[in-house]
Amino acid sequence: GPPVYVDLAYLPGSWSARTVDEEFFRRVRSLCYVVSGDDHLKEGVLRALLDALLAGKHQWGTDTQVTLIPTFDSLVMHEWYQETHDRQQELGITVLGSNSTVAMQDETFPACKVEF
Repeated sequence: GPPVYVDLAYLPGSWSARTVDEEFFRRVRSLCYVVSGDDHLKEGVLRALLDALLAGKHQWGTDTQVTLIPTFDSLVMHEWYQETHDRQQELGITVLGSNSTVAMQDETFPACKVEF
């Protein structure tokens, strides 16, 4: 069927992350993808998921900018970012890193602001 266009999509974690492949990114076209779930299962499939984003986005045939928002720090993410940075720029993919923190109810946590 035709692709679905959304503003924000959360990519599944744990075992469900294995279902996110190139075809997923061809069909679910989002302005922002959130990669959440800092767990060992996701770490094992993270590189394949990120490579699938590049391959799927290549098929869009438009100049749509995409923002990738990881919610955890990962060596796999860092390596992918460094190794594919030129390709990300060609495809209009921006990876957000956040050094900002939010304090709420005696707790602080990293955060980033996304506007549409």
